[in-house]
Amino acid sequence: MATLDIRLKKVNKIYKEGDVVAGLVVVNSKGECQHQGINLTVDGLVNLQLSAKSVGVFEAFYNSLKPIQLLQYPLEIAKPGRLPSGKTEIPFEVPLKPKTGKTLYETYHGVFVNIQYMIRVEMKRSLLNKDLQKQCEFIIEYKTQEEKAKPKPVPFTITPETLVGVKDKESIPRFKVRGKLESSCIQIAQPLKGELIVEHCESAIKSIEIQLVRVETCGCAEGYAKDATEIQNIQMADGDVGRNMAIPIYMIFPRLFTCPTLSTNNFKIDFEVNVVIIFHDDHLVTENFPIKLMRF
Repeated sequence: MATLDIRLKKVNKIYKEGDVVAGLVVVNSKGECQHQGINLTVDGLVNLQLSAKSVGVFEAFYNSLKPIQLLQYPLEIAKPGRLPSGKTEIPFEVPLKPKTGKTLYETYHGVFVNIQYMIRVEMKRSLLNKDLQKQCEFIIEYKTQEEKAKPKPVPFTITPETLVGVKDKESIPRFKVRGKLESSCIQIAQPLKGELIVEHCESAIKSIEIQLVRVETCGCAEGYAKDATEIQNIQMADGDVGRNMAIPIYMIFPRLFTCPTLSTNNFKIDFEVNVVIIFHDDHLVTENFPIKLMRF
């Protein structure tokens, strides 16, 4: 009976391109353990997939959406032999150097785009014993840029006339909401900030919410499939808020589900913010704001 485990020296498992991933492969066995070699592989992959609505439309390149290999580093950490009873620790070090012509993008867990970095360990054993496997994810972040982006304040006014894509504007209660986002270009480790003021509204307000949306685009020369999905929704106000009162906007970007805005030949990851006002009769209006996330 034997078990495998991977322990990284960095507790937070966050690395940057050019760093060295160091750690231990730990084998625990009851009695002497014979094996046919222990191999470790570090992989970095971008996995792309199409939404159900896009599969038929873009069938031409559906099969071309193969995983994009950013990093691959195989390493033999133990030659065939025997391990003693108890705990055996085997150290390893792997440099984080991308494949030629590639870049190590930040770790990102999306719906149609996934960027993941994994350490896999496999202990080969004889035919009578099952091979042992273990994997561990680690996180890649960009190096902090010295040059910081300048804040780009986004003032806004929402009225029935400003709404886009609404046919029957006469049925919407008369209202006016104004406010601002502190910047449309945001450091990903900092929160999105701003404020919102309801100047007047004929109907009672039920709720005011702010949504964070990811817009993932996959494709190639034949065409692109673009899909927007909600990441999180935060209620900023509950009930019929006081008029001319500043309501703060404050949203922290969730780790792994967001990354710096990214555009490549095969895929794009963009982010947007929606301000949603829900009236008492459950009628709702939405105002959309594209934002750019950066790490600086």
